[in-house]
Amino acid sequence: MNFWKMNGAGNDFLILNNLEEHLPLEQLPRIAKVLCERHLSIGADGLMVVDAPTEGGDYKMRFFNSDGSAGEMCGNGARCICRYGFETGLAGESQRIETTAGMVTGKRVSPRLYRIRLNDPTTVRLDCSVEVDGVRYECAYVELGNPGIPHAVVPYANLRQADQDELRELGRAIRWHNGFPKGANVNFYEITGEDTLYERTFERGVEDFTYACGTGTGSVVAVLTLQGKVSGHGVKVHMAGGELVIDAERVHSRIADLYLTGPTNIVCKGEVTDEELSLKGVE
Repeated sequence: MNFWKMNGAGNDFLILNNLEEHLPLEQLPRIAKVLCERHLSIGADGLMVVDAPTEGGDYKMRFFNSDGSAGEMCGNGARCICRYGFETGLAGESQRIETTAGMVTGKRVSPRLYRIRLNDPTTVRLDCSVEVDGVRYECAYVELGNPGIPHAVVPYANLRQADQDELRELGRAIRWHNGFPKGANVNFYEITGEDTLYERTFERGVEDFTYACGTGTGSVVAVLTLQGKVSGHGVKVHMAGGELVIDAERVHSRIADLYLTGPTNIVCKGEVTDEELSLKGVE
């Protein structure tokens, strides 16, 4: 199999083109789990598979977390796959990507900068506090798309200086909290200036912090825009992997349009030779 490895603000992905590889869909979760293991294989936060469109898009994006579970959509992944689609001739500078959570539109801003329209917020609960070990934490809950990508949005003071082990345990507890039947990606944030934030995301399916989370960043800014704490225009969000910019268009009490802009990086292209990846039953 040929692959690309890319990252968007440190959120890293492997890309396989199933228009060429013809891999059975039932094999993809196991392929993701094997190839995304950092110490034993190539390593990544997730696997994206390009497939034939069925709903009028330029192509279909199948997304799998590093544990092999299927994901509805991935914002930074979608930006990376937009660049892949443009550079491989699958689509032009503007493109339509079919995802499990719905159609995502993407645009090439410059050779490395890409902008996507995130799936619409289909569920927004601004007051959804959770209790962990007897302590109640302020929390909002957002789902993007349908079926929705679940995100908990949690303010956290002095986030940059937080004890990482304590924060990880809190993230894990909220991720599995019984108040979120689908589980949740947990986005801790701190407002650091006018329309400027710092964010850490504990991702469902990765089960740890990632360097960036595009849909999580969009969810945080959507919540803060509805709460009147940010303008919603050109909101800069800093994280371990760099900076993402969110534009959230508020119409009365809802977010009508949500855009994610950020960098892409093609890390390497090559051939998968992992000898532990035996595709049984595949010719």
